[in-house]
Amino acid sequence: MEDHPGGDEVLLSSTGQDATDDFEDVGHSDSAREMMAEYCIGDIDASTVPKTTKYKTPQQPHYNQDKTSEFIIKILQFLVPLAILGVAFGIRLYTKST
Repeated sequence: MEDHPGGDEVLLSSTGQDATDDFEDVGHSDSAREMMAEYCIGDIDASTVPKTTKYKTPQQPHYNQDKTSEFIIKILQFLVPLAILGVAFGIRLYTKST
């Protein structure tokens, strides 16, 4: 990689895949083609290459607003502290005025 005139980034970008098209697109010299024969490991058997699968998003649980028990709990979580605050405020006003 250190001796490659195009730098190591060019080689690393084609690592693990068929780099034939990348090699041919650049227009290498005859000496580069001779060197390729020295470093060529072999041809890729297309039947052994795994097929790429399309990414599927994981299924999310459906949010249902019509669940009455959950809705009542949410309202109570809001109303109970509000009622406690109202009672405390009422007691405070009642004890101050008497």
